[in-house]
Amino acid sequence: MGRIVSIMTLSAVFALSFGLDAHAATTKADVASYDLANGKAVYDANCAACHAAGIMGAPKTGTARKWTSRLTQSLDTMVQKSIAGYSGDYRGTKTFMPAKGGNPDLTDQEVGNSVAYMVNEVL
Repeated sequence: MGRIVSIMTLSAVFALSFGLDAHAATTKADVASYDLANGKAVYDANCAACHAAGIMGAPKTGTARKWTSRLTQSLDTMVQKSIAGYSGDYRGTKTFMPAKGGNPDLTDQEVGNSVAYMVNEVL
């Protein structure tokens, strides 16, 4: 029994030392290099259709609990998924993000600005 407790203790120490810090949470400093005014305009014209209502598993804009686990990713990861598109499973719900929100005319920078705008709304 003593060995099991020791192994569990060491495992917990390892997880706290390395596992939880392995993903740096996205912060206000991360969004600072983006044009949030442009991001809002892009969001209003392209992204709000899904993100305002949470359609297809989209995290609702301004609803922190919907973004919490996503914020453990880097902002760059969220931007890249939004540019390339993403489908997967989030807490038992199928999610789908079309590439560039379904608007191929958007630039990568505009998509990044929009993602940064949405993230900024919950930080």
